Amino acid sequence: MDCGRRRLIVATAAVGGVGAITAAVPFLSSMLPSERAKAAGAPVEIDVGNLAPGQLITVEWRGKPVWILNRNQAMLDTLPKLDDAVADPKSEQKQQPEYCTNPTRSIKPNLLVAVGICTHLGCSPSSKFKTGAEEGMAADWPGGFLCPCHGSTFDFAGRVYKSKPAPTNLEVPPHTYLTDTRILIGEDKKGA
Repeated sequence: MDCGRRRLIVATAAVGGVGAITAAVPFLSSMLPSERAKAAGAPVEIDVGNLAPGQLITVEWRGKPVWILNRNQAMLDTLPKLDDAVADPKSEQKQQPEYCTNPTRSIKPNLLVAVGICTHLGCSPSSKFKTGAEEGMAADWPGGFLCPCHGSTFDFAGRVYKSKPAPTNLEVPPHTYLTDTRILIGEDKKGA
């Protein structure tokens, strides 16, 4: 075989190989999840360093609103007083990771991380943080959340009050602290 023919065969094989790879890349890429699909289930990182006591922010994770509430001391003080008024005071129905099965339903007592969707029919409760009639609630209202659809009420730990339409406490998503001020929602390091 002469040198020219060998070069032609090598060049043809190289061009064919490049063509096959070029054709395969889009095909193989189409099998990977889309950016939208990755974002829909991907963990969300939040900086809570500037979240003042008593302030609530809402972020989106998996298409759901997730509340991060920096509870002040007055909010935390209401929690043990409400154990007899809420349906599941010890969160035994497991709407939270095991590491949040405690009186505050959180890793850090002051920071509540909860899915802001009522467990009755999926409405989004509104914050009613002021006590008593200031928020249009009963005079003995200690503050918390009210679902406007059917009247379910939740305390500052997301626990539902007794005799309300919502069957369970608000869900606490898996989460972890990357630093003192950064939370990763949707993933945890404790094996949940």
